[in-house]
Amino acid sequence: MTSPLLGIRSIRDLPIENKRVFLRVDFNVPLEGSKITDDSRIREALPTIKHTLERGARLVCASHLGRPKKGPDPKYSLEPAAARLAELLGQEVTLPEDCVGDAAKKVVYDLRGGSICLLENLRFHPEEEKDDEAFCRELAELADVYVDDAFGAVHRAHASVHGLAKLFRDRGCGFLLEKEIAALGKIVTAPEKPYVAVLGGAKVSDKIAVVESLLEKVSALIVGGAMANTFLAARGNNMQASLVETDKVALARTILDKARDRRVDVLLPVDVVVAPGVGASAGTVVNVDALPPNTMALDIGPASVKAFAARFADAKTVFWNGPMGLFERPAFAEGTFGVARAIANSSAFTVVGGGDSAAAVYAAGGDIASKMKHISTGGGAALELIEGKKLPGIEVLRTGEPAVSA
Repeated sequence: MTSPLLGIRSIRDLPIENKRVFLRVDFNVPLEGSKITDDSRIREALPTIKHTLERGARLVCASHLGRPKKGPDPKYSLEPAAARLAELLGQEVTLPEDCVGDAAKKVVYDLRGGSICLLENLRFHPEEEKDDEAFCRELAELADVYVDDAFGAVHRAHASVHGLAKLFRDRGCGFLLEKEIAALGKIVTAPEKPYVAVLGGAKVSDKIAVVESLLEKVSALIVGGAMANTFLAARGNNMQASLVETDKVALARTILDKARDRRVDVLLPVDVVVAPGVGASAGTVVNVDALPPNTMALDIGPASVKAFAARFADAKTVFWNGPMGLFERPAFAEGTFGVARAIANSSAFTVVGGGDSAAAVYAAGGDIASKMKHISTGGGAALELIEGKKLPGIEVLRTGEPAVSA
């Protein structure tokens, strides 16, 4: 079986001593004002950053933050990320006022071995999202070696993750990206059976491609969250005021038919937690055949959790993407948390897609997150890899050199 890391060099195999290393990180952290509310993306990058500094490199980190519309915007400055990184490292992290030009060059050229800077937001330049060649060349002037550790951005052909990498003979991946490719690659290329996939979230339309791909590989497909409403409607259930993609009911029916033809079990909720609206402070558990008028399904019920958990008991591989309900509200969190506990307690190779799924696992408390074999840091990138797509930020790293060390 071909390794998903074939031809990609690890940072541990790159010649970085006393070199200027351009490290693409994902510091697209959530902010309230200038306060970071979750620094996990910064902490995930620490192993690669520390390794680079310990080997005496002069480290140039770069990231985007948010979606600034018209050039530089103080609201999207990476200053809070630089400050937090400095705290975590216990050393100064310089932040030039731009990511290219004289200000950036001065800071970078003044770096000594073992020192670090973080460039200002790459998306302050529209050329970043356009994969502009001239912008790539400007960034390339800042470094001798290119390393990508930003899994959350590798599905986008942007300058700092695609065009720039091509300009370096010495290029490769950091430890986080290496871990992501290895874990997700394992369930794409050779998942051990029985393989159970769990999909949740709001919309069927967001996950059509991934459902089609999973039907080729899984033993069972579990569907929860609001997207289950559309499948339940396709089976003839009256979902009352629940969110249903009425224009996708026929598609859901087709997916159910395909699954039957491929002998893939599809498990839908048998009970749900309903309320008059998303602002309700409490819900009622009802059978999916008996939703009261004017109520919405906002979580899966305990019987559904039990039925789903039974499928994890003998599974060898479990992939989960998307919450089972409105888990941000305590009244509608138990379904998601129950599924998280059941997956964590299974002996399977468990992979959690990024985004809301990762947030739900951490919110579930206890040591649930630590029991998962892999929690992805990128929602969109993880789904596209599971679909079997070739991601531009990963493919550009394949140099034909030996694969990363085991």
